[in-house]
Formats: sequence, C-alpha cells, structure tokens
Amino acid sequence: MPAGYDFIIIGGGSAGSVLAARLSEDPAAKVLLLEAGGSDRHPFYHLPAGFAKMTKGIGSWGWSTVPQRHMKDRVFNYTQAKVIGGGSAINAQIYTRGNAQDYDEWRQMGCEGWGYEDVLPYFRKAEDNDTYENRYHGKGGPLGVSQPSAPLPICDAYFEAAAQLGIPRNTDIAGETQDGVCFYQLTQRNARRSSAAMAYLAPNRGRPNLTVRMGAQVKRIVVEAGRATGVELVDGTVLTASAEVILSSGAIGSPRLLQLSGIGPADDLSGLGIPVALDQPQVGANLQDHLDLYCICEVSGPHTYDRFAKLHWSAVAGLQYLLTRKGPVASSLFETGGFWYADPEARSPDIQLHLGLGTGIEAGVAAMPDGGVTLNACYLRPRSRGSVRLQSADPAAAPLIDPNYLADPRDRELSIEGLKLAQRILAQAPLKPFIKAERLPGPDVTSDDDYFDFICAHSKTSHHAAGTCRMGIDPDAVLDPQLRFNGIEALRVADASIMPTVISSNTNAAAIMIGEKAADMIRASHGL
Repeated sequence: MPAGYDFIIIGGGSAGSVLAARLSEDPAAKVLLLEAGGSDRHPFYHLPAGFAKMTKGIGSWGWSTVPQRHMKDRVFNYTQAKVIGGGSAINAQIYTRGNAQDYDEWRQMGCEGWGYEDVLPYFRKAEDNDTYENRYHGKGGPLGVSQPSAPLPICDAYFEAAAQLGIPRNTDIAGETQDGVCFYQLTQRNARRSSAAMAYLAPNRGRPNLTVRMGAQVKRIVVEAGRATGVELVDGTVLTASAEVILSSGAIGSPRLLQLSGIGPADDLSGLGIPVALDQPQVGANLQDHLDLYCICEVSGPHTYDRFAKLHWSAVAGLQYLLTRKGPVASSLFETGGFWYADPEARSPDIQLHLGLGTGIEAGVAAMPDGGVTLNACYLRPRSRGSVRLQSADPAAAPLIDPNYLADPRDRELSIEGLKLAQRILAQAPLKPFIKAERLPGPDVTSDDDYFDFICAHSKTSHHAAGTCRMGIDPDAVLDPQLRFNGIEALRVADASIMPTVISSNTNAAAIMIGEKAADMIRASHGL
C-alpha cells in the first residue's frame, strides 16, 4: 500500500464518508479514508430497530462525561460511534435539518456561504427521497430518505393529543416550516438503514483511487513548518497527503485528535507533555449539546413494541420483517415527534419531541415491566457551553467531555418547560385508551425544584454534540468559512464541530450536508 496520497480523510462517519466518495469522483485524486472503528457487517447496523442496541455499547468508544456540576455531579453515558459510517450507522435514523434561521444566523455571524439558501442545494443533492421532489427535497442522491414503514395506532393518537393543545400536524418538517408534530422521515431505503457508509462508500469501494482503511486509529496529524503533511497512526505508520488532511472525526473526536497533535490550548498541552504545534485555545471549546428529558407512561395493553424484547416475540418480529419489511424490526422506535415552543416568543420552535414506541430503549432509561411509551423533549438552543479536553497524552485514553449542561439558568427553565409540554401531550384525551398511568416524572413531581431533582436523575444526551472547532471570521475562530484551519495550511475540518451554534434538531443530516459542501470547496481549491 503506498504511503502517499493527495487527500487523507480522518474519520469515516457522516461527513467523512461523503468526502471520500465525492473527492474520489475525480480519478486523478488519490484519496485515503481512515476509520478507527471496524466494519458494519453486523445486522444490527442495518436493521432499523438495531438502534436499541447502539447506545448500550455496540460500535461505540464507550466514553462518559465528566461530572456535571450544574446537575448534582451526574455523569452521563456519551455514545460516540466507533464504526464505519460513524453516527449515521448507530443513530435513530431521524432525518431533520434544523431550522432555516439556524443557517441564516451562521451567515449573519460572518460565515458567508452558509445561509439556508446556500446549504439547501446540498441537502437536496444528498437525498433520494421516497416521497418528495420539490424546492426542499431531491431524488436520486446517495442517501435514502423514507417515510416510516412501521407506525402504530398510538402515533395517530399522539397527533390528536397534540392538536388538543393547538399543535398542528406537519407532513414535512424539513420543508417550508418546522412547526408541528409529525412522522419524521428516516435515513432508510427499503426498510434498511441508509448510513453514510452504505450510501456513499459501499457503491464506490471499487474505485482504484479510493482506499478505505478500518481499524486505523490516528495518533496525530503531522505538522511541518506550519503545514499539515500527513498522519501518524498508533502503530507508528506515517502516511503523507500532498494536497490536504481533512479531519472528520466529529465534535468530540476532532478536537481530541487536534490536541493530541499539539494543536489546542498551549498550557493544557504542555502540562500533559505534548509538544505545542499551535496555541489555539478555542480547539475543544464551545461544545454544545441538547439535553434530553423524558416522560414515561405505562400503557394499558400491547400498544407499543416493548413486548418484542421477549425472545419468542422477537422471533415473530424477525419473521414479519423478512416477509413484509414491516413491524418492529422496521421501526427506528422514535420515528414520531415534532417541534414546538417552550418560550412563546422564540424565533422558531425551541423544543423537539421524540415519541419512543417503548421504554428502556436507550442506555440508562427506565423500562416499564408491562410495557410503556416514552416522550422525549429537548431544549434546542442552549446557552450553556462546554469543552473537550485531554486527560492524557495517551491516544487510548478517553477525553474529558464536559457538555456543561444547564450552566445557564435559562436552559434549565426551558428544558423543564419542554418536559411539562411532553406531560401535557401524554395526558390528553385521545391517548387515554392507550395509557394506564404516567410513571416518570409521576404525580409527586410538582415544583420546579422537584423537576430539577428529577432531571438530574432522569435525562440523557440527545447525541447532538457540535461546535468544538467552530468556523467564523473573528480572531478566535478555529476555522474560516471555507473550513480551513486558521494558522495551519493544508488542514481542514468538516463535521458537526464546525457549527458556530448547534442547529435546532438532530445533527446527522446537517453533517452529511457539511460533507457535501466541503467536498465542493476542496475540489474548487484544487481544480478538481
């Protein structure tokens, strides 16, 4: 295998898979994609309901947060993908893009080329939508985007319950408006997960100019005379890139690797014995994430998918999926939800809802012995900012992940309002035939102090980390709006870490868009 390439992409996730496919479209460009994780051969990566296994350790680094000082020192599981396809291979397949105003605000911050009208063509370019082809959606792209194939009657009752509170039904929350409750479209094709690896890499693995290496963890980016020239793997192998090194390891992995490479806060790095290549205090700063709260109700009968956790019912579900491509195996388990308001004066919806067709689906979330339903609510535009730092110069050591949840009192206030909204929806008359009783938070949680105690014990990450290598035009920005690293030549970052502010929804579709847009920027820079 040759040591020299034109482009080395670090991270085969949602953005990295896109970059590898797009840059290798030019046969003259030699592209290497390095992924620390393994293959996605296991069926759990392809069956939509396999998501229920993912936050419990499959395909993950197994990291946790530092104790959250504004949440009674709670430590959160923090699932980060370690598999080809990255987050798109282990997520709940929810296809949302955020709000148009999210991107327009990036442009207003000075990130020219990142307004909504600038990024919309890249969302459309990626899509192979099974329902829509219009101003907002495309067909024929690599990424399968589909309507759910396995909804249950309780989902329609949820829509009716929301309507009782004045929340309308929205048939396309990635279209003209985000407001309302909905069936989410899913990153699926033919009732199978459409990860970035399956959509972008699998059809192109035969290209002679594209090399994909799995189980290849990068120890550091090699920087010589202020220029990124390649990478060193943990086994000591050095690989060179004549054009660019592109870092696409995610909002946790990218700042982590930069710091391991001596690029970050100089005092922190020196204290760990890491030679400083560039003092950039903002690498790993500005971490933003959505804190997910949840209401869990016991159901009055087999109205959700909980019973299929039992072995004989699992066998029935497997047979149904093989014969019909429907049923619980075809469900992402969270394909129903929507967007609404905790703050009536908010510029756009500030709460996202996910209706879980069962309980105990994600790690650490309570399960109802006789079956239940879960309604998650997360506040979408947190003011709190956290960080990613190293605890050791050892590339095998976990990073210090600090989302700094609820550091801003307004985040706490609006998060609790979102949880109360979830409770009100589940208490409406249309859901009464399905629901036996609310179990969490339950009737004993009444005051805001009670709610705070509850969410310190019962909450989780929404897996929407962003912002740790933010782009901008101010002197402190890590990247310029072309995603070029300020202060180091031939180094770019392209993943959710580039976001100045986290978008108002799940982040996977946006990461794929970032990969598409970055590929065009890079090709333009090199005349490809």
